[in-house]
Amino acid sequence: MSVTQTPFRVAVLDPDAERPSGLKDGQGRAAGRRFDVYRNNVAVSLSEALEAAFPVIRKLVGEENFKILASAFLRAHPPCTPLMMFYGAEMPEFLGDFGPTRGTGYLSDVARLELALRESYHAADADPVDPTALQALPAEDLMQSTITLAPSVRVIRSEWPVYSIWRYNTEADAPKPVMAAEDVLIARPELDPAPHLLPSGGGTFVAALSDGQLFGAAVEIATNASETFDLGAVLALLIETEAMTKIGD
Repeated sequence: MSVTQTPFRVAVLDPDAERPSGLKDGQGRAAGRRFDVYRNNVAVSLSEALEAAFPVIRKLVGEENFKILASAFLRAHPPCTPLMMFYGAEMPEFLGDFGPTRGTGYLSDVARLELALRESYHAADADPVDPTALQALPAEDLMQSTITLAPSVRVIRSEWPVYSIWRYNTEADAPKPVMAAEDVLIARPELDPAPHLLPSGGGTFVAALSDGQLFGAAVEIATNASETFDLGAVLALLIETEAMTKIGD
């Protein structure tokens, strides 16, 4: 969504911009210094919202660099809604275009993961499929069925070890990432969403289900994409995370 950059909006978001002319306080006096205080408070609030939304990005680039990044981001992408829970949606693309971070390819995907965690948290609730009903369904019927995923489910597919990078920067004893592509399932079985590393072909399979492919077609697509695709392992993860909410139309 585009936002009209009025002189006032530009001045509020850019500390180097001139104060808008004609500003008065409640007593008709020039509001220059008060505007500076207001401008600083806006910038601090938006920067804090970005810090809360992207803690791993902040850790990866460092506190001071994140302040510079946040300042550039809020000038390029001012809020288009008063709901701060949605602020920062453009961060993945911004990191890919921003000069200081453009050459660090994994940052955009880590931001996508953090953004997806936030989206999952605010997604609608849905009752999961009963595992016993899934197990009782004849195999031929399952293969011809569609699977509805929970509104909170997200899949992040990356050529970088995005899950391992996220985990290394959030868990004290996590192993150091090994440079390899990783696909991540984000699900919210309880109150808080969590990322889960998908086995080989798992991202392809879940993405196919999300696109409305029949279960059997999704299995075929995933098998063609990965010789080591393990349907049982992926299904176990989907059941454990309560990621499936409906079988069939």
